[in-house]
Amino acid sequence: MARTDTRTDPTSSRGTDSNPDPITGAPGAHPVGAGVGAAAVGAAAGAAGGAMAGPAGAAAGAVIGGVAGGYAGKGIAESIDPTVEDAYWRDNYARRPYYDQSTSYDEYRPAYQYGWKSRAQYHDRTWDQAESDLQKGWESAKANSRLTWEKAKHATRDAWDRITRSGTHATDRAR
Repeated sequence: MARTDTRTDPTSSRGTDSNPDPITGAPGAHPVGAGVGAAAVGAAAGAAGGAMAGPAGAAAGAVIGGVAGGYAGKGIAESIDPTVEDAYWRDNYARRPYYDQSTSYDEYRPAYQYGWKSRAQYHDRTWDQAESDLQKGWESAKANSRLTWEKAKHATRDAWDRITRSGTHATDRAR
């Protein structure tokens, strides 16, 4: 039985971007979000296990934490719809206080995208905790944008905050 490609099948209820699993074809795969979550939570659990039970506890904690973190990262990544975010920022960027009339949306777009993607990547951190890492990563993330970090960080923070306000981050709600 042939699988339907839900990315392009107009009869699919998932729309045109189902993000299929590269192996099974199942919709809703978020390997980056799952991997980031697995690494972050796995490292933390490994450290805790090591502190309590030595090297064997560290190994067990890393495995258990990696599985739990993978699910957390996948859940956060699934809650962010890049198409919706891009449309929102395209419609609203010119009303933001940092907007510069000589700068098009195409220049701001990588900064917004970096913000919403980074929010999922750093789901266990606040903006203040993650900003220095984000600054270091901007040169790689900016694609063809000519914005410096000093200009891009406002749009990046705006997109980060929008995802945070959406309620997908228990870490932020608890603070």
